[in-house]
Amino acid sequence: MSECPTYGLMPVDTAIDILQQAGRKKLPIIEEVSLIAALGRVLAEDVFSAIDVPPQANSAMDGYAVNTADLLGDMPFSVSQRIAAGSQPVHLVQGTIARIFTGAVIPEGANAVVMQEDCQLLDDGRVKILDTVTEQENIRPQGQDIVCGQRILQQGERLNAAAIGLLATIGKPTVHVYRPLKVAFFSTGDELVEAGKPLTIGQIYNSNRSLIHSLLISMGFIAIDGGVIADNLPATLAAFKKASESADVIISTGGVSVGEEDHVKAAIQQCGEIDLWKIAIKPGKPLAFGRVGDVPFIGLPGNPQSVWVTFLVLARQFLINYQGQRHKLLPHAIPVKSSFSIKKAQNRREYLRVRLEATENGLTMTRHVNQSSGVLSSAVWADGLAIIEKGQIIAEGELLPFLSFSSFGVA
Repeated sequence: MSECPTYGLMPVDTAIDILQQAGRKKLPIIEEVSLIAALGRVLAEDVFSAIDVPPQANSAMDGYAVNTADLLGDMPFSVSQRIAAGSQPVHLVQGTIARIFTGAVIPEGANAVVMQEDCQLLDDGRVKILDTVTEQENIRPQGQDIVCGQRILQQGERLNAAAIGLLATIGKPTVHVYRPLKVAFFSTGDELVEAGKPLTIGQIYNSNRSLIHSLLISMGFIAIDGGVIADNLPATLAAFKKASESADVIISTGGVSVGEEDHVKAAIQQCGEIDLWKIAIKPGKPLAFGRVGDVPFIGLPGNPQSVWVTFLVLARQFLINYQGQRHKLLPHAIPVKSSFSIKKAQNRREYLRVRLEATENGLTMTRHVNQSSGVLSSAVWADGLAIIEKGQIIAEGELLPFLSFSSFGVA
């Protein structure tokens, strides 16, 4: 187990590095899918274009295709052909112009397009050019977007809607991607009750079960619901061993602290190994990472807000790497002015739930009034997380790193 320099706690950045490296030890199985099924999947290959895009020079405007050498006076031109998108033009007759529409192929002999707004259609059908035009004006050249042989996407990229559109642009009907991870998840705690059932004294509804399931599905994983594990060691061992037979990764919430009813750590030590435990992060200090047999294991805290933050900041880093993703791993933090001050320094890096507000002094962020690890409503209220480093004092108006929930790709 690694040494942690702050009160036995591992720095967040060190934990992220360990999780990323552990996630890169093995790649998932490769499969071929259609573009319709590829959204959110991770590319298992570099993709090169076999064509130019656009394949021929085409018009960027509705107007008239001309040869600028013919524009020597204000004499009107005869229209020698009409070119719609998808049609094949003929060579432009010298001294004439061609009616052309957006996206239509530029005919040979033409080297510019005059916008129809800069032209006057005369009663006899001829057209007068009202404005000057330069060579190649309003023409999209062949290969303007993509040239044949160009790499357009890299192995390890997660395919979003724009990437799917790009694949379709080069005429690629299928793509090789990594098989989605199968992630088994559990909640621990005898106090947990499923929604729809009445509560008795000491019981709470199991929010973590739905929260983890939704996070996994939003990331494109296959979520295997293992239900709730009773608060005893034999039940915890049995659940983990069963999950290890079918899952690629196991995640649990709760039971990773040091209380007498917290059995996750003891169970993992019997059937596997713990490589990482206790992170200098707030909320969410008790987080475990290791394996059950040969299957990676992530033990998240039990409080819902701690689950939310540690999943986004830490667990997500292992999961996306283990899925084969190699690009856009860490969300990009942007500096935003704080509308609050912090006078007492913490001994852990803190992730505050904050909301963005546009003011006359620019963009600012306001923190939720209750930053307790059990207050999940703050995650719904907030736009993202503000990062407060260990030992940092904050003055109102100071710039702080801001991470939007959308930048994590799960919200």
